[in-house]
Amino acid sequence: MTGESTSVSVRYFAAAAEAAGCSKESVELPGRATLAVLAEALEQRHGAPMARVLSVAAFLVDSELTRDRSRPAGGQVDVLPPFAGG
Repeated sequence: MTGESTSVSVRYFAAAAEAAGCSKESVELPGRATLAVLAEALEQRHGAPMARVLSVAAFLVDSELTRDRSRPAGGQVDVLPPFAGG
């Protein structure tokens, strides 16, 4: 293990922002971390409310929408919970 890490800029919207208590933050992850690693870090940081949001959320990774948690986290990740429309 090289000890290499990367900083991921995470933006939260709607219920995700409420669960995090902020609209954005920077998270340090091991190099080449996946979205699954990011989600685990966010759950540890923000607890059960974030775990509930992440169980139904999609991610926007460097401008590409995905639910595939095996993808690399990338430099910027938006956490997108389902939105109600009207």
